[in-house]
Amino acid sequence: MAAFEEKTVTVGGARIGYLTGGSGAPLVWLHGSEGNLGWLRLHDELARSFTVYVPTHPGFAGSERPLWLESFFDLSRFYLWIVQELGLSRPALAGHFIGGWLAAEMAVMSPQMFTRILLIDAAGVRPREGEITDIFLHGSEGTRQLSFFDTKQVADYELLFSTKPTPEAREAHIINREATTRYCWKPYMHDPSLPPLLERLRGLPTLIIWGREDRIVPAECGELYRKAIAGSNLEIIDRCGHFPHLEKPAEFSRAISGFLTK
Repeated sequence: MAAFEEKTVTVGGARIGYLTGGSGAPLVWLHGSEGNLGWLRLHDELARSFTVYVPTHPGFAGSERPLWLESFFDLSRFYLWIVQELGLSRPALAGHFIGGWLAAEMAVMSPQMFTRILLIDAAGVRPREGEITDIFLHGSEGTRQLSFFDTKQVADYELLFSTKPTPEAREAHIINREATTRYCWKPYMHDPSLPPLLERLRGLPTLIIWGREDRIVPAECGELYRKAIAGSNLEIIDRCGHFPHLEKPAEFSRAISGFLTK
């Protein structure tokens, strides 16, 4: 595993935790509602070509939240400030689920700040048919069961999603759930104004990756992102659920190969 460091940066009076490692141009990885899962095998791979930054979202376990930060819109603007305080010049931006939604919102707000964006099973747009699954209704165990096509495909499943969490892990889950509720509850997991604004990303290299069997965010949402972002590409991974980077790492790596480094 590549060497990485745990650091903090103070932004607007709040201490934001992040992991960083690797060398090369900067890449920011934005995690989903599960919280920061730590330095993943994927980050090791990315660190061969990039200096990778893996921040923990404000209000999630590991980062403070300014009291004024109450909405997803607030979070998106605040993250532009985080990127600025980290001293990053035009990083690549990648995000999963709410992290993908966050990446899309940040890019819409300031497309010139980023070299390219990678959206992975991203929330943010509402499907025309069906709904984004209510993860609060299903709870942590139910959501885990819905998140994967086959957990046996996830090399570190028990480490990342333990069925026997420690007291510290249970506390972190409660904190992360509260933060997700604060940012994503109303309207649930989407921004009605985002689809028309995605036209601003014309010319910004964008890759969208989706698990075909995603039961959290329907694969239709990947197609909606593709249609809304001129010039973007959509890669669908078969026999794969909501976490393609964990469940199908080889296929995921092939999908991003060339896109992030060209």
